[in-house]
Amino acid sequence: MTAGSEEIVVSHLTKHYKTLRAVDDLSFTVHSGRVTGFLGPNGAGKTTTLRMLLGLVAPTAGSATFGGVRYADLEQPIRHVGAVLEASSAHKGRTGLNHLRMICTAAGLPWEAADEALARVGLTPAAKRKFKGYSLGMKQRLGIAAALLGDPRVLILDEPANGLDPEGIRWMRDLLKTLAAEGRTVLVSSHLLGEMQQLADDVVIIAAGRLIRQGPVDEVLGSMAGTAHVRVRTPQVAELTAALSEHRATVTPLPDGALLVTGLDPAAVGHAAFANSVELHELTGERADLEQVFLQLTAGKAGIR
Repeated sequence: MTAGSEEIVVSHLTKHYKTLRAVDDLSFTVHSGRVTGFLGPNGAGKTTTLRMLLGLVAPTAGSATFGGVRYADLEQPIRHVGAVLEASSAHKGRTGLNHLRMICTAAGLPWEAADEALARVGLTPAAKRKFKGYSLGMKQRLGIAAALLGDPRVLILDEPANGLDPEGIRWMRDLLKTLAAEGRTVLVSSHLLGEMQQLADDVVIIAAGRLIRQGPVDEVLGSMAGTAHVRVRTPQVAELTAALSEHRATVTPLPDGALLVTGLDPAAVGHAAFANSVELHELTGERADLEQVFLQLTAGKAGIR
């Protein structure tokens, strides 16, 4: 399977429901060849945004395009955009293979596409099992298989790791990274922030329908330098605390006897200790993770208005 370049561009996208602003002048770009995490608290407007992307909800204002074309204007959308907004549903008495073949028939795709998609998501051994016997994780895989039937250049997935065990989550991560490496545009909405830090190249963070932060994961984490900490251990606690206080650093004793320093990087802490003849037994930088940054950025901004 090969894929062309087809970025998602969201421009001033807005959705009002009477007095409720679910999405409010939202703009961002999802680049090809990268996995973009779409993050936000419950009620932030993520699902509404995804539904507007796919033409399921009409925007009040603004636009969302794939390679410059609205979803509704795409010829054979299944060949351009594959989406999973919830766990796959199918007739409980139908096999996974027949479920996909029905979609192929409706979309004018050859049946071979069903076999290829099942193989790609690791469901070939369960191809002839009935849907009613599928676990939630298998249903998630079947939904992704359906999204891949048309060999789309764009994938939009909402909580794709739901129901997957740790091995399944790793499989999902590897699959999405592989799809992005093929040049596809991959947009993933998820609440699993630890997993998103490992998976995503870029993040788009929204709250109350508005954009809070976007960019490469490393840049977003780096921009929150104030949330970074330094863990330090010394037999001269009072002396080091006094030295760091002169630099307006915050020093917090930890239960294990170490100190947590906020406001200085490891080099500055080490220099202050050296300048004051303080012996150090440990000096470790602890960078803020995506969960810490997310919670700081969205504090007080959760929910729709």
